[in-house]
Amino acid sequence: MSCLSKEYRLNTQKDFSKLYKSGKSWHTASFVAFFDLQPTIKIAFVASKKIGNAVERNLARRRMRAILLTFDNKIKNGNYIFVAKAPIKNRSFLELKKDFDFAIRRLELLK
Repeated sequence: MSCLSKEYRLNTQKDFSKLYKSGKSWHTASFVAFFDLQPTIKIAFVASKKIGNAVERNLARRRMRAILLTFDNKIKNGNYIFVAKAPIKNRSFLELKKDFDFAIRRLELLK
């Protein structure tokens, strides 16, 4: 999972729909995490136009991706979608990292 190559990306509409409907979710101030434990790991980062223009959306996705990569191979296998909320623009990288740490530990997603 070191660079999120194709094998680790969640990208089909079918997978997104299934995860949104039947997966569990957790809300923080800056993002919503949807997850469903599976035999393999697949991850997606979403930032809608509510976040802002393309530059701001890409920044939000890059920040979420960078923070998740700090967990390296410590996260349990499953399908994950991280959806950015509008306040993500105003949060520092450290605040965002604390949100991720709290959510992942609270949901017991560490191996």
